[in-house]
Amino acid sequence: MERRSSSSSPHGRGVVAVVGVGPGLGFSIARRFAREGYSVVILARTYEKLARLVVQLMALERTAHVSAISIDCSDPQSVHDAFESVSSIGVVEVLVYNVNVQVPYLPPHFLDISAEKFQQTLTLPALGAFYSVQQVLPGMLQRRKGTILFTGATASIQGEAGSAESACGKFALRALSQCLSKEFQPQGIHVAHIILDGIVRCNRPEGMAGQTFLDPDAVAEVYWQIHMQHPSAWTQELDLKPFLPAR
Repeated sequence: MERRSSSSSPHGRGVVAVVGVGPGLGFSIARRFAREGYSVVILARTYEKLARLVVQLMALERTAHVSAISIDCSDPQSVHDAFESVSSIGVVEVLVYNVNVQVPYLPPHFLDISAEKFQQTLTLPALGAFYSVQQVLPGMLQRRKGTILFTGATASIQGEAGSAESACGKFALRALSQCLSKEFQPQGIHVAHIILDGIVRCNRPEGMAGQTFLDPDAVAEVYWQIHMQHPSAWTQELDLKPFLPAR
């Protein structure tokens, strides 16, 4: 298990574990919580990329405590080992599951999707979330406090021609979020599913010039505000759309 930490000492607040961190939304979420004094653990498959993001985060938030841990969300043992390392840093107060499966911009014909690829697009969004939640939920229940946030997409609520590769796993993730919310909200656990009904700005894909994008920092602010909601008015699902000016 590869791990990198930066900071002189951990903060007094709990740990925020962000699973699925790259240079876009995951990075912005990590930075937003780090700014508020949380110890942040960023997790993704490739440790070398995470280590570079730690350096960038520390340059922007110099008092932050940030750690990087590699994880394979399709492998339950890897998820278990990763969260064992997270627990050595501190108590997980917030879990953000932000894993996204890359699919072609031009949707594939259903008959061109391999069984292996379809299984991957089911496993990473839904089964990976299942594995991750099982690692942090017992501690949250013991404390009767915790926040679990899932990143959804347009495909979470709407199947389209050519979207079988992306929609099925996202549908399952949304169902998991709804089930967890209804079961554990009475025990103090805030579970919310955030639908990103648009493309988060990072590196603009070819052929997408002129489109309006979701700003990752603005989206991260929404995640923070959901976490801070009073228990009498918890959001369970939210749909974010980019502003589209009238033509």
